[in-house]
Amino acid sequence: MTAVLGTRPDQGKTREKRPGRWSAPPRPVWEEEPSRAGQAGKGIALGLACLAILFPLWIVIVTSLQTKRTIDEAGGLVVIPKGITFVAYQELLGGGQVQRAALVSIGVTVVGTLFSMAVSVLCAYGLSRSGSLGHSWILMTLLATMFFGAGLIPTYLLVQALGLTDTYLALILPSAVSVFNILVLRAFFMNISQELVDSARIDGAGEWRILFRIVMPLSRAVIAVISLFYAVGYWSAWFNASIYLTDQDMMPLQNVMIQLVQKQERPVGLSAQINTGQLSPLAIQMAVMVLALLPVAVLSPFVQKHFKKGMLTGAVKG
Repeated sequence: MTAVLGTRPDQGKTREKRPGRWSAPPRPVWEEEPSRAGQAGKGIALGLACLAILFPLWIVIVTSLQTKRTIDEAGGLVVIPKGITFVAYQELLGGGQVQRAALVSIGVTVVGTLFSMAVSVLCAYGLSRSGSLGHSWILMTLLATMFFGAGLIPTYLLVQALGLTDTYLALILPSAVSVFNILVLRAFFMNISQELVDSARIDGAGEWRILFRIVMPLSRAVIAVISLFYAVGYWSAWFNASIYLTDQDMMPLQNVMIQLVQKQERPVGLSAQINTGQLSPLAIQMAVMVLALLPVAVLSPFVQKHFKKGMLTGAVKG
């Protein structure tokens, strides 16, 4: 009853700010601006991770480029180089078992990747069309193979019954198709605008024309990523060759590297140079490892830009 003239009853009181009206809601912790200590910690952690990856690679490359005398003085692996020599690479690529194995790996990788991509793209496109023949049954069968497998012995008996042992097809066909890759391709194909496909079909385009002229050009990112997956798988494969091949001349590069590094066997054509002291067996082993890592290290940066679009977009929906 003693209100002062010209004042309001709520004057002098602090007005509560309602979330969303007077102030923005608090951001999550991971969206807050990191402090200088946090940024420094992240930089140190990333630097240590890069060092842990690059330091062993540095040792392998440097050791492969050193002479036998330098390797003997270092007592094994070389950290600080003393000159550079390409004798180990010249001998490996000058003929013999290693060069033949490298050519076998390149041929199997190229042919196997093309065959796997052809089968995977056709299967994924068919499964992305909901009205295709046997769509549900084929999809369920493929999913079942991800959880249930026949095992090694039945697979070997099947390869043997088909007459594929001691042939290069034994390095391609048993691992030609990955159901996971097919599902990623299928999900990406399903994200393509159906109106675009329908308009092409109205204009008279058939399924093959739609696939090669519309779907595949719009799916370059995921196709590049899946191709890299298949190529790395074929290039790094060694198990199929170890159980299906008995001819040493047909062995890929990975199996020759296992013979050199683990079994300490010398490749054909280099025993004389090693026995006379011209080459160090350790330099040969490191050079073969560099040759095995080189294609993947060269191709990966060119496909890196497609990983986010190719994998995430193809894996979110479907």
